[in-house]
Amino acid sequence: MIRNVVMGRLQPGADTDLLDQGLAGIVALPIEGLSGVRVGRDAGLRAGNWDYTITADFADAAAYKAYDEDEEHNRLRREVFGPLSVEIARIQIEF
Repeated sequence: MIRNVVMGRLQPGADTDLLDQGLAGIVALPIEGLSGVRVGRDAGLRAGNWDYTITADFADAAAYKAYDEDEEHNRLRREVFGPLSVEIARIQIEF
């Protein structure tokens, strides 16, 4: 299994409605081998946290690569997460 974890820091004044639409778009992606995806905005319980996260589990590296190369996923990156974010961190771990 591959777990992909993404965290983002928003630009000052970023459109959080657009962020929520982007997060919902990630959840809706029909990727074969995607076994679970969780998204959310920071609950504000501690100063200095990142603003949003995406955690997705994939059956294997091939399923992750299909997600990474998916046209709609890349549109969301390009049109939503990239412009709204000042910084994005990613990691993929294998179980």
